Amino acid sequence: MGKISVLIFNYYKINLLSMRDFSAHGEGADDNKRLISPDLDSMVDALRSVDRVHADRIVKESCNSDSPVLCLEKLIVPALEEIGRLWESGELALSQVYMSGRICEEIVDTMLPPKDPQRTSHPKIGIAVIEDHHTLGKRIVASVLRAGGYEITDYGHGISAADLAETVIRDKVKIMLISALMLPAALSIKEAAAMIKEQQPDTVIIVGGAPFSFDSMLWKDVGADAMGLSAIESLELVRRYTGEVKE
Repeated sequence: MGKISVLIFNYYKINLLSMRDFSAHGEGADDNKRLISPDLDSMVDALRSVDRVHADRIVKESCNSDSPVLCLEKLIVPALEEIGRLWESGELALSQVYMSGRICEEIVDTMLPPKDPQRTSHPKIGIAVIEDHHTLGKRIVASVLRAGGYEITDYGHGISAADLAETVIRDKVKIMLISALMLPAALSIKEAAAMIKEQQPDTVIIVGGAPFSFDSMLWKDVGADAMGLSAIESLELVRRYTGEVKE
């Protein structure tokens, strides 16, 4: 069947901690000096200002001759990555990150409708909160991923380890994003991971959240392959693993 990626993103850290260590776990440790194009700079400014009309105009003017996928690659995704960098450095509020994702999600929906083949050709991606009922982090990550051109299935919140494993196996989800808020929830991932790997030995499990931030080796203890710690990093990881898994 190929690899299934179970991507556990960070909810607690994104909402309750003022986390600033994105570069330690994502790509590009020193982005402060990077140069961005005028169009990208304008797009970032529009997103920072939560200006949907301006952002839409920039996309139309910059990408009028490009395919939707190329526009995503050269403008929308880099703009979201820059928004993430600004948040990590303390220059943006979490609400601006969320609204940036929503604006880009809406723009992408006009370019790539949900059932567009260029979306559905990706491996199946799911998102859920394990054993907890706080959903803001999940909404932020889902918006950023949809803005990145991915189709996401939302499996809700408060899902148990057993139900999670059953869902992943039943639906043949190949990339599964799961938020672990508290330590007991994080530890329950071990049960889910074991059940998934029993049926799907090639599963790739990436964890995140406060428990994994406090214990840098916990992700290995629960049977994960790696960990991701922010919405933008989740997007980077999904982009990486969609190139490795087969449908």
